Amino acid sequence: MVRVLFVCLGNICRSPMAEAVFKQLVEKDGLGDRVEVDSAGTGDWHIGHPPHEGTRKLLDEKKISYQGMKARQVVKEDLSNYDYIIAMDSENLGNLRKMAGYDKTGYVGRLLDFVPASKINDVPDPYFTGNFDEVYQLVTEGCENLLEKIKEENF
Repeated sequence: MVRVLFVCLGNICRSPMAEAVFKQLVEKDGLGDRVEVDSAGTGDWHIGHPPHEGTRKLLDEKKISYQGMKARQVVKEDLSNYDYIIAMDSENLGNLRKMAGYDKTGYVGRLLDFVPASKINDVPDPYFTGNFDEVYQLVTEGCENLLEKIKEENF
């Protein structure tokens, strides 16, 4: 089983969107029994809350399920329990690396590292920008390329 964890700040906008998009891609490829997907936040403000209204609205429009998703905070064990830990931005990537210290972890990187043509490194936070469509486009491209990498490396 390959385990993938998407991480943003509050776990209500970007990372649950990535989790939902990635799950749909995994299911479409028939890998649902071989790839486990989750999301978490480095902050604790929204623990137990559903995805942000803007994320839910966009996912509803795209017919992508987010059923049962509730925000949670990253715990140190996540860093050794997941094979791919994908941060939405440099700040959260730094927080994850600091949390890991010298302990062994899976791959830890940014989602847009999988979008070489992107002119930006960080997925903008729609909690502040309000631009959920831009985030969806970036997340979708990053998730598609990440899935290809996972398939090449594992299946």
